[in-house]
Amino acid sequence: MLTSSSPPHIAVIGGGPAGLMAAEVLAQHGARVELFEAKPSLGRKFLVAGKGGLNLTHAEPRETFLNRYGARRPHLDPLLAAFGPDDLRAWARGLGVETFVASSGRVFPEGLKAAPLLYAWRERLRMAGVAFHFRHRWLGWDRTDALQFSTPNGERSITPDAVVLALGGASWPQLGSDGAWVSLLAARGVDLAPLKPANCGFDVGWSTHMRQFAGHPIKPAVLTFGAFRQRGEFIVTETGFEGSLIYAASALLRDEFALRGRAVISLDLTPDVSLAQLTEKLARRGSRSVSSHLARMGIKDAKAGLLREVLPPHEFHDPARLAAALKTLPVTLTAPRPIAEAISTAGGVRFEALDARLMLHALPGVFCAGEMLDWEAPTGGYLLTACFASGFAAGQGVLAWLGEQVR
Repeated sequence: MLTSSSPPHIAVIGGGPAGLMAAEVLAQHGARVELFEAKPSLGRKFLVAGKGGLNLTHAEPRETFLNRYGARRPHLDPLLAAFGPDDLRAWARGLGVETFVASSGRVFPEGLKAAPLLYAWRERLRMAGVAFHFRHRWLGWDRTDALQFSTPNGERSITPDAVVLALGGASWPQLGSDGAWVSLLAARGVDLAPLKPANCGFDVGWSTHMRQFAGHPIKPAVLTFGAFRQRGEFIVTETGFEGSLIYAASALLRDEFALRGRAVISLDLTPDVSLAQLTEKLARRGSRSVSSHLARMGIKDAKAGLLREVLPPHEFHDPARLAAALKTLPVTLTAPRPIAEAISTAGGVRFEALDARLMLHALPGVFCAGEMLDWEAPTGGYLLTACFASGFAAGQGVLAWLGEQVR
């Protein structure tokens, strides 16, 4: 507990998981916490994520889990050691929400909904004394270094003892993460990596024929790109592909576009059948049409459409070439989808701009958490877990820094 004569005043800016977790840590230790949110309610992106079941975290072994964070693993490792998947599940249980591990290893709340968890959390924070201010958009600092906000009643300024910024990235801006903070921090000399789409879809440039399959899944399939090879499923869209298997490779594909302006993936549309077995089956077509024969083998709907989109018509009558195409179908991606459509964002505040407490070197007393930090991870619970962990770390970091100030 803090021991100064009056509780420190902390401003938390951003009402997503990272900001709420920082607020909880601080309020539990006696701080006077005000949380500012630009939207009319908390956790809007969190609630939308919950429509798909709310994949909170993942139950895979720790080493495998940490490797999901790629180059930023060394920076996230200590944060996840302090508040990792098991801690997150215990925290949810403390709010009266049990979790379960699906066959995939993904962890979900019982009931598969975000709302009960968020509402219970909000009430616990209220009971702890956290003051919520909605429709308060952060504008930066004024000449006296006070925080400025645009509110329904005009501009407002405050001068707290410390600040936690948890403003999200730039995906789904309609829910609050619009990246407007980038210019505010850049003007203060904070080292930032450009924001980029992560876990995003890609354009292909379909013919009219292929667009009819928008919304159709392609499963199972194996996607290969360089050293990346993974089995899963994805969705055909009006313009290309999206879905979990595409997202898993999206960072590699995005970086390929940055280097070469294009990317070619290889798809195995029959991952449970070998090339030799497939060639033999295709050769036994008899009097059936190619389409009906392929359909009997499970190549129909979107898979058949994709095959016809890529393969020249004459190769459908050559079993060897058709089998090779089904096992290694090359598809040229033409562009990543815009950052506003992405599931998450890469780039942001570089860890090199922060100390171990997540405090900005350029702005003592200002801490950062969540998706505004420069890290990325695939879907599967890794995004939310790191947001919670960084919020927890920022809250602890504020407490440590305040403790140093009163000595």
